[in-house]
Amino acid sequence: MYERKRLFLRMGDEVTHLRYPEWGVGVVVEEMRSEQPGGICFVRVDFEDGMQRTFNNDIDSEWCGYYFGLRRQ
Repeated sequence: MYERKRLFLRMGDEVTHLRYPEWGVGVVVEEMRSEQPGGICFVRVDFEDGMQRTFNNDIDSEWCGYYFGLRRQ
């Protein structure tokens, strides 16, 4: 049995980053989750500046994108 993650973002969610407003609005285009205990939990976000960025998506992790300034619209 694998450890269930509490997810911050889902596919299609629109986001902005508090520290980088120049990135514009982003859309979650991919979710990645490991079924192994302690495994990864990431999302990929396409931003208006043309860049794709990857963030930790486990809200219980201190490395979650939320704690670094990522916010759902």
